[in-house]
Amino acid sequence: MATSALGPRVLLRRLREVMAEPVTAQKRLDKIVQIIAANMVAEVCSIYVMRPGEVLELYATEGLKREAVHHSKLKSGEGLVGTIARQAIGLNLPDAQQHPSFKYLPETGEEIYNAFLGVPIMRGGTVIGVLVVQNRTRRHYTEEEEEALQTTAMVLAEVIAAGELREVASEVAADVAHVRSHHLRGDSLAEGVALGHAVLHEPRVIIQNMIAEDVPKEKRRLEDAVAQLRAHVDELLDGSDAQRATEYSDVLETVRMFAHDKGWVSRLREAIDTGLTAEAAVERVQNDNRARMMRTPDPYLRDRMHDLDDLSNRLLRILTGAIATASRTDLPDNAIIVSRNMGPAELLDYDRTKLRGVILEEGGRTSHVAIVARALGIPAIGQAAGLIDLVDTGSPIIIDGGTGEVFVRPSTDLQRAYAEKVRFYARKQAQYAALRDQPSVLKTGGRIELNINAGLIVDLPHLHDSGADGVGLYRTELQFMMATRFPRLGSQVRHYAQIIDQAKGKPVTFRTLDIGADKVLPYLRQPKEENPALGWRSIRMALDRPALLRLQLRALMLAGEGKPMKIMFPMIADVEEYKRALEVVEIEKAHLLKRGHVLPSPLKLGVMIEIPSLLWQLDHLLPIVDFASIGSNDLVQFLFASDRGNPKLAGRYDPLSPAALGAMRLIVEKAEKHKKPVTLCGELGGRPLEAMGLIGVGLTSISMVPSAIGPVKAMVRSLDREKLWKFMEPLLNSPLHTIRPDLMEFAQRNGVVL
Repeated sequence: MATSALGPRVLLRRLREVMAEPVTAQKRLDKIVQIIAANMVAEVCSIYVMRPGEVLELYATEGLKREAVHHSKLKSGEGLVGTIARQAIGLNLPDAQQHPSFKYLPETGEEIYNAFLGVPIMRGGTVIGVLVVQNRTRRHYTEEEEEALQTTAMVLAEVIAAGELREVASEVAADVAHVRSHHLRGDSLAEGVALGHAVLHEPRVIIQNMIAEDVPKEKRRLEDAVAQLRAHVDELLDGSDAQRATEYSDVLETVRMFAHDKGWVSRLREAIDTGLTAEAAVERVQNDNRARMMRTPDPYLRDRMHDLDDLSNRLLRILTGAIATASRTDLPDNAIIVSRNMGPAELLDYDRTKLRGVILEEGGRTSHVAIVARALGIPAIGQAAGLIDLVDTGSPIIIDGGTGEVFVRPSTDLQRAYAEKVRFYARKQAQYAALRDQPSVLKTGGRIELNINAGLIVDLPHLHDSGADGVGLYRTELQFMMATRFPRLGSQVRHYAQIIDQAKGKPVTFRTLDIGADKVLPYLRQPKEENPALGWRSIRMALDRPALLRLQLRALMLAGEGKPMKIMFPMIADVEEYKRALEVVEIEKAHLLKRGHVLPSPLKLGVMIEIPSLLWQLDHLLPIVDFASIGSNDLVQFLFASDRGNPKLAGRYDPLSPAALGAMRLIVEKAEKHKKPVTLCGELGGRPLEAMGLIGVGLTSISMVPSAIGPVKAMVRSLDREKLWKFMEPLLNSPLHTIRPDLMEFAQRNGVVL
């Protein structure tokens, strides 16, 4: 079974010729195994394909009994073939029948063969089949022979994944690309159920040409691409794009280390020597890396291998000129975006008429991409570790935003069950819709104002569809994040005027630009910071760059000419900062009046309370504001010194704790003392149980995602606030970690609708 450097290349070309012949799929497979056997001087060559239920089925053979084709089957982990598939490893055995995993299949007639060489057929990190050659002579196959078979298996993976085998026989006509079903559980980011098809946010590169015509040329292409990759990573860390690295600098340092790793590049060159193109060589080495990843129990090593996987994807995009994200493609209907992570602006790039859901391998509930998903009203799940390795674009997928469950390639029965759940959810929403025109009044009297959070023009129809009282928080930064350059005055004026017009008289509270931390504007240079969430962001940046703040305030006041307007300033840490913001407002008011413009009337100015330092300054702050708003996302984050975007801290501290609820009770009491209205506009207010706790401590105005208005209103109309406060008051003075179970018990005992 001697091979040469020429052997694999001749074999690869011959395989491609066979695939282009106008014959049936079964005849094509039969020819493939004949060619492999002849080229590698093997007496047996067999192809096993992974079928639903993790069953490996013999699809074609040269040397074994023909009647075994489509009848011989092994479960994953069963026999030598099953062991290769389960462990994603190759087996090179001089006497296969002596191996403890050997399983005799009498219908194949393989008992006369001793030497065995088998390799996994892998695609996208998943084993989709096994390729085997056998000989009667007891012998170890050489490293060159193993290389040849691995290279052949890689080409065969493309054949299988491309659907070449669908017409083999009617009883095996299912698509065999990534055939296995999977069930994952992540964290719920936005509720709702969606059935659709996966779309990888960063699509896998499809390699059109795998066989090298000119090996030296392919090596030059590889060297050029690696040089570009290294330069790009170096620029991210050291050059003009350093401000974008921020909290990802450690990850990029690891990527840079791998990019300069001589061993990795050496393996790529060796793969080209077997007859592959540069991009096919990258995928070959990437498959080897993914196989090791599957066998590695150490989470640290798995993370490092993921870094190398990311690096390979970057290199493939350079070599092929592939697009960076799927947002630039024509989405299928019912698209469910799958990504390791993404920013809010990236999600907003997608066609929302076709977008049904989002799944992230990372990302927490209070991350801004999660907030945008809830604003769009689409189900979203985070912390779905390992998902990208299990799906291809087009894979059927179900996500349950309520439970955090993900089902990849679900069974027909499961699809039917979830289709019924979608119908049930629609009926539930219809019941909430029936409450749209009903007042948000407590069971014992007293009105609770329910507003929506918004940040996009597309959000405004929800204001009226939900029956909300107004927009309690309009995030102006989303317009800036979607733009390719800083929006000019005219653009801002038109945008804000459109929001006011579409609100149709309902109040809108505009929050001034809140950028920094994870909300980065690509056209605005920001310094690298160790702790960006605590750094130069929001009002701090605005006061240091007053021209930006003045331009936005001017645009807001021009848009609200003669009409009521509410503007609030975020991230205020002390009274002096708010006074400085007021001075900027006065400058702009004078500027507009001097030029004959009519100011908004009344113009009310407020503050977001989200930094704990303000809790001890409320008696000085509240007399000089028109209103206040509690930003519960950041307030809770800073109160517990717990990064809301850190998956290791997700759920560690509960906002329904005596500490957090006590802080909000203090704000309510101070606001009542100074007769100033206060609302809450964090994500906390959008969940009925949490909203019940907020009403218990005295809040009478809450802002939330539009889809939460119905469920929260149903809760409000069934709630006795006085009874709830008597229940909660002693709990707020306790050392409990959370009073969530207590509130749940209260709701059950008192018929509160949750």
